[in-house]
Amino acid sequence: MASCMTEAFHDQTALVLFSGGQDSATCLAWALSQFARVEMLGFDYGQRHAIELDCRARLIDRLKAINSAWAAKLGDSHTLAIPTLCVISDTALTRDVAIAMGADGLPNTFVPGRNLIFLTFAAALAYRRGISAIVGGMCETDYSGYPDCRDDTIRALNHALDLGMARKFELLTPLMWRDKAATWQLAHDLGGTALVDLIREHSHTCYLGERGARHDWGYGCGQCPACQLRAKGWRQYAAAAG
Repeated sequence: MASCMTEAFHDQTALVLFSGGQDSATCLAWALSQFARVEMLGFDYGQRHAIELDCRARLIDRLKAINSAWAAKLGDSHTLAIPTLCVISDTALTRDVAIAMGADGLPNTFVPGRNLIFLTFAAALAYRRGISAIVGGMCETDYSGYPDCRDDTIRALNHALDLGMARKFELLTPLMWRDKAATWQLAHDLGGTALVDLIREHSHTCYLGERGARHDWGYGCGQCPACQLRAKGWRQYAAAAG
């Protein structure tokens, strides 16, 4: 597992889990800075904030304008529909219910098995396309407490995928040990103010799918856990940047 630049990636292709959110957009830019070619994969699983999927095309187009080298590296963009995940879930991300904390200490926005399913599908697609590096925006430094975002989980799944497909994969999580302020800073390091502004304006984080209200950190309801994390990180990043 890796989170920093390495020469070993420069002749490889990566598959990036790309939802259209802040974290996945930053991971896409990270992958473009390191790999020879980058493909993208998003999932339509009946999420309330499916508007995030609509953000992907604009982000990709504008990433090309930021860096001509990135434009040359961008490959196919895939979308997999997995509505079964919504059918078996009873969460605030897949139902029109209020966001609240559960008795188990997890917010009811937690979709059990989501990242495990995403990464397994990603590995199956990567297997078919001859890709070994899979990049995801999972993070346990500044997150909602989801157990499938933790480093131990990703490492264990990486091992299971290697065994189950008889293929060596690398599940790369460049944001794992970064808080949201550091994620904003990484975007700046990768693409300057242009990339930061692109992510502010065109990525989507809000769990409710709200894109009516414009804040200094982007669009969203401003109240859900995802908006609060993004806003807090932006304030810290902006304060540090002066």
